[in-house]
Order: sequence, then C-alpha cells, then structure tokens
Amino acid sequence: MTLRVAVQMDPLETINIAGDSSFALMMSAQARGATLFHYAAPDLTWEGGRLYTYGTPVTVQREVGNHFTAGEPVLLDLGRDVDVVLMRQDPPFDLSYITATHLLERIQGETLVANDPASVRNAPEKLFVLDYAHFMPPTMITRSLGATRKFLAEHGDIVIKPLHGNGGKAVFRVPADGSNLGALVEMFQQAWIEPFMVQPFLPDVALGDKRIVLVDGEVAGAINRRPGEGEFRSNLAVGGSAEASELTEREKEICTVLGPELKARGLVFVGIDVIGGKWLTEINVTSPTGIMAIDRFNGTDTPGRIWDAIEGRLGRM
Repeated sequence: MTLRVAVQMDPLETINIAGDSSFALMMSAQARGATLFHYAAPDLTWEGGRLYTYGTPVTVQREVGNHFTAGEPVLLDLGRDVDVVLMRQDPPFDLSYITATHLLERIQGETLVANDPASVRNAPEKLFVLDYAHFMPPTMITRSLGATRKFLAEHGDIVIKPLHGNGGKAVFRVPADGSNLGALVEMFQQAWIEPFMVQPFLPDVALGDKRIVLVDGEVAGAINRRPGEGEFRSNLAVGGSAEASELTEREKEICTVLGPELKARGLVFVGIDVIGGKWLTEINVTSPTGIMAIDRFNGTDTPGRIWDAIEGRLGRM
C-alpha cells in the first residue's frame, strides 16, 4: 500500500535522529514507499467544513546534520489529500495541543489519525493512568500545601511533578523533613494553573524505570532506563541510560489489562512506565518514545510493526 502521510510534529531541524521515534517512523514509512509531508500543529486551518494545512514534502535520511530534504510547501486537505496523519508533536499538553485534537477529529472517517485524537485528548499520561490505580503507587493530585504535607507525613520522601510535564522535566524529590516543600509548592502554584502529582519516592527507581511499548495493545518490547550519576530521574532526556529488559509477571499482568482498552481507543503506539517491576506510573499516548533503543537491544522492527497496525486499521476503514 502506497501511503500519503502527513506528520504533525515539532520542527525537523530540532530532533536528535539517534533516538527520535518520530524520525524512525518516517524512515520506516518512506522505506515502504510512502510520500511524507511535515507540518506543525499551529499550521492547521479549518474553513468551510474542511481541514487544511500547508505541508512540506520531505525525504529523510539517517545522516547527522543532513537528515532531511524539504520541498516547497503545498496546500493539503487533510481529509482528502493524505491517508494518514501521525500526531507526533511533543507536549506541553496545553490548549494548543487540545485544540489540534479537536480539529483533527473533523477528518475522522476520511483519514486515519494515529494516535486517535479524541483518545489522546481524553487520556493525558498522568490522568488516564488513574483508571488503573490498583497498579499504581500511592498517588495524590492536588494544589494544596496542607494536603501535600499530610501525604509527606504518611509516606516520608516524596516526588512532586507537573501533571502535564514530560521528559522528566520539573520532577522534584522532597526529603522526609519537608525542608523545601513550602517553597516548591508555591513555585508549582505560580508556574502552572493545574494541580500537580505527588507520589512516594520509590527507592526501586535506582534499579531503573522500565519503558514498555505496546502496539495496538500488544507488547512490542521494553527497555530499562537507569538514572545517571547523581540523579533519581531515569528519563533518557535527562541523562538516563538504557539497557535490555524482559517483563516481570506483574508487568505482563499490567499489559494484559491495559492492552484491549488501548486498542479499542485507537491508541496504536503507547509507552507505559513501570518502576520496580510492579508500579505503573504513566501511560504515554501523546508522543511516546523508546522504540529505537528497544530495537537496538532486541533486533526488532517496532516502526514496521506500528505501520503494519496502521495499515491494518486503514484496511478496515
């Protein structure tokens, strides 16, 4: 199947091709003969019942510093001129992001959007996971300093993070004495209008934070991410290192429970995070990563598997 694919993502100039999952997906699609267009979420325009964008035709190549070639932008009717929209821009998951999901819903039934925009909007990583609270560590979502102090008194060391953050940014550990808690909560209250998430600090994070990738609800592979020197955050974006990993029985159980719901929601490419082999902390649906590291360790082709799933869904439209 020769596809016309529009990729909604951040500027291609800014990506690190060594680990960027969107770039890997583009390379895989191109190898299958797909025609690729790139655009950014703010480029979307709705008029007269149609959704448009100026898309830039691109070819990609695995060459650092020269990883894409761009043509002249062309006006695309996203409902008629392309087969697939890959919604791959990174958070923040803000009103701009949410608006893009509403606009992309307008082409449902004409063009396949992966991941499904309504499901992405209704499943922010740190809120969707609350549907599976029995797999999570103790968790609080709040803006209250008093409630956070109570949680600290109950659990000792805690971690505070933005509700819609990503990549390990602005994740703070608070010691049991709470010495910096007041100032930290004040900073969160001023920086974000939404609540923040509070969880116990899990010492098992020193052993790694596992990223498990599911494709159309099925496990495609996993990596274990270990924190760098002097860090408790294991995200690769903040210096964590990746290693090969197998799933524990508890992790298999988590994936078995989540898988059917992810597939039913049209969430083709999802990355979940599990600490200590048992604690589910996030379900990443906006722009999940990790597939290149998984494939390096396992010799697999996760981008190809994702395109197989997308083509399967196209065949059922």
